[in-house]
Amino acid sequence: MRKLASIRKIDELNPIEGADAIECAVVGGWKVVAQKGLYNVGDLAVYFEIDSWIPTILAPFLSKGKEPREFEGIKGERLKTIKLRGQLSQGLLMPMREIVEFIGNPLRVFNEGEDLSESLGVVKWEKPVNAQLAGICKGNFPSLIPKTDQERVQNLKKEVAAAEGVLFEVTEKLEGSSMTCYLIDGEFGVCSRNMDLKETAENSFWKTARRDGVEEKMRFSDNFAIQGELVGPGIQGNSYNMHEPTFFVFDIWDIEAQQYYSTEQRLSLCKSLGLQHTPVFNNYLTTGKTTVSELLTFAEGKSALNPKTEREGLVFKNINNPQMSFKAISNKWLLKND
Repeated sequence: MRKLASIRKIDELNPIEGADAIECAVVGGWKVVAQKGLYNVGDLAVYFEIDSWIPTILAPFLSKGKEPREFEGIKGERLKTIKLRGQLSQGLLMPMREIVEFIGNPLRVFNEGEDLSESLGVVKWEKPVNAQLAGICKGNFPSLIPKTDQERVQNLKKEVAAAEGVLFEVTEKLEGSSMTCYLIDGEFGVCSRNMDLKETAENSFWKTARRDGVEEKMRFSDNFAIQGELVGPGIQGNSYNMHEPTFFVFDIWDIEAQQYYSTEQRLSLCKSLGLQHTPVFNNYLTTGKTTVSELLTFAEGKSALNPKTEREGLVFKNINNPQMSFKAISNKWLLKND
């Protein structure tokens, strides 16, 4: 579960050229502009990640004197990637004393790393889904299958720094909508990111699965799931200019073993079944000196699906342990598309 609001330590405070009232605070792998003099290195503060929906009652200043927006019935604002005085800023910092006052329990003990999302009423902002993708819910997303959401590299600063000689598979992070096809005890199903979908003629997920014969291709076995990204017309602006919805596989989950297929197994199965795989790049070997900033810069570039389009980012999967993976979203892409 993504920690949208969590207690974090201020690792660094750096000046911003030409700015007297603000400075750049470093929290893990994140950089966020903060009021100068409000924090010291080593202080604990509450950090809110980008894509957090912040209730107005918690941070009214985010609306800048205007009427707050509304998402899922909550008046508030979304945190985006921005630049202030030329400095990249991602997220929001708030002092612990303000959070203690807001929660109203001065005797409560707060610990570094603690998730305060629920306590503060912070939810994840999601882009509105068009009717063709929304579909009709048949049930909750199957509990035997993990949802497709990678940890951001900025939250893994220590792990990246400690990794030496780790070989990662590198694939493109596509801008689309997450799609899962499964077989559980002989029953075939299709899911969006959060829902098990009822089959309807209008739903793009089911239409694509039927057009590509995914069920028939999966019937060689049972109790596994194929997960990927659906891209194309009507999906996230169709940034790749695809002519029809296309399913690109990025993971295969063994339900009985409760683990992901290895890179070799996944690529081999996609080839034998005639399923398209998300673009694969050269493997990446960490050196022990690899940094979050290095990986974020590496994530920038043109998409393999359309060389005229900036790619959203890259996904890194440990070749020897496919259960370990993370994503690096291109800051260049975020500033343009956020």
